[in-house]
Amino acid sequence: MTGTVTGLWRHPIKSHGREALDSVTLNPGQTMPGDRVWAVAHEMSQADGSEWVHCGHFSRVSKVPELMAITATLDGDRVTLRHPKRPDLEFAPETEADRFLEWVKPLMPQDRTQSARIIRVPGRGMTDSDFPSVTLCNMASHRAVEQRIGHPLSPLRWRGNIWFDGLPLWEEFDWLDREVQIGEVVFAVRERTDRCAATTTNPETGIRDADTLGALDHWGHRDFSVRAEVIRGGTIRLGDEVHPL
Repeated sequence: MTGTVTGLWRHPIKSHGREALDSVTLNPGQTMPGDRVWAVAHEMSQADGSEWVHCGHFSRVSKVPELMAITATLDGDRVTLRHPKRPDLEFAPETEADRFLEWVKPLMPQDRTQSARIIRVPGRGMTDSDFPSVTLCNMASHRAVEQRIGHPLSPLRWRGNIWFDGLPLWEEFDWLDREVQIGEVVFAVRERTDRCAATTTNPETGIRDADTLGALDHWGHRDFSVRAEVIRGGTIRLGDEVHPL
């Protein structure tokens, strides 16, 4: 049984925007190109860009729901951010962080730790996993959560990289420690993706409006999607087949 790729997404700045793609070329041991290139460290963070660190060092949707409504476009070393409550911002994260910090400040609750700087770890996307991962998401599983909640949900809540359809509910969890081919690329599936309050937030409005975690509790877990490592590179396009090896 095979599935079909229905969506390709990258997130240039961790927790700050998403961008849809028609195709992507992946390299072994790397994240999706342009995914989580930068991360926004908060004022209590000790992250300095020298190595990967846990997501708790960064401003993120689980603490600042408004960030969920940001969309992004990456063009070389420049990013354009859009949010329904802010004017568009086109800037270079490496050299114009101050412009970004001023732009995002109105979205930050005053009782939360404030964003302080943008960091980058050379050659390493700042994924939530401690290895460079790509998240694989099943539309059947998403529809099951929708049904449990009782109304439609945007798949963008899950901030996944690759979406597929045509495979059974939760089949992706059976892929742990197995290999999966998507288009030309072969992945080794390493772990399930544990979820937090970020997924309760509407990606259009930045408002928490759905108990996704409570819905997942129905299945005895709070996991959605799997994290995988690229072990054979190549290109993936919308419509490509997905099948375990």
